[in-house]
Amino acid sequence: MTARTVNRTLLYVVLLIFAVIFLIPVYLLIITGLKSNSSISIDQMWALPHVLGLTGLVQAWQHVGPDMLNSVYLAVTATVVVTILGSVNGYALSKWKFRGSNVIYFLILLGMFIPYQSTLIPLIRVLNTIGLFDTIPGLALVHIVYGIPMMTLIFRNFFADIPNELIESAQIDGNGYWGIFRHIMLPLSVPGFVVAAIWEFTQVWNDFLFGVTVTDPPHQPVTVAIVNIAGSQHIQWNVLMSSTLIASLPTLIVYLVLGRYFVRGLLAGSVKG
Repeated sequence: MTARTVNRTLLYVVLLIFAVIFLIPVYLLIITGLKSNSSISIDQMWALPHVLGLTGLVQAWQHVGPDMLNSVYLAVTATVVVTILGSVNGYALSKWKFRGSNVIYFLILLGMFIPYQSTLIPLIRVLNTIGLFDTIPGLALVHIVYGIPMMTLIFRNFFADIPNELIESAQIDGNGYWGIFRHIMLPLSVPGFVVAAIWEFTQVWNDFLFGVTVTDPPHQPVTVAIVNIAGSQHIQWNVLMSSTLIASLPTLIVYLVLGRYFVRGLLAGSVKG
């Protein structure tokens, strides 16, 4: 057996161990969601269900179904808007530099380092003043504002790798600012858009802090609904696990569908510092 074969075998063994460790919570999530609540105990937590039941899934959907729709509307809206804004910012700051552009870029990036908790009170007062408190559009606006720094960073670094000669050639052909953006930058930046969209969608979908502070029922996202189930005095573990499984499906589908484009975007250097 050659050294290369031994190294490859060790690599597969290590990867298999990490995969098993990663999948243990998923296994517990699925088998607990398929059990009846009366058959769930510490002693039987690893055991497969004796009788497969969908009661937990049905009850979970009744609990979190409306909030799932809130999260879908919230995540899709915020992701689309902030991705477009971030691409425009990155385009301007990488290819149309002007006096003070580096300062503006630095100020935008500062938004990533401000703790969310320190802005909650002024955030709620602003949303209340403009009439968007306790609404999904208001919560989407919060995520759009907080997503702009990261989206600007991703697209600026991505666009910076595009040769300036392409921009100059497009200018010679008569294209202006938006013409170059539409005909040159957008077609070349599909991997960058995929990386940015997956990042933002995951951040918005998994958010709990803004959801619980900015909105009240029935306008809250699904993460808040799950915590409300877990925080009740009598926890139905099969319903809680089924709710978590249902809430995880959208982000899982996004990664499965766009995963190869995500890797391609990373390799293209869209998140290089």
